[in-house]
Amino acid sequence: MTRGNQRELARQKNMKKGQDKQKKTDDGLSASARKERDAQIMQQKQKKGGETERRTKIANNGTKDGR
Repeated sequence: MTRGNQRELARQKNMKKGQDKQKKTDDGLSASARKERDAQIMQQKQKKGGETERRTKIANNGTKDGR
């Protein structure tokens, strides 16, 4: 019983996974440009989260648990 083909298929699959990871992480930005982009995204998320929290408080008549 040989497992040569199975091993070869597993090697190919793992190599493909590694290549896919490399493609995803390479966005063509420098480290500082990436930091700026990520900071802007986080600010937008925080702003959106704050708006959602305010709406929830208004809907719950200002109480913490909605009672």
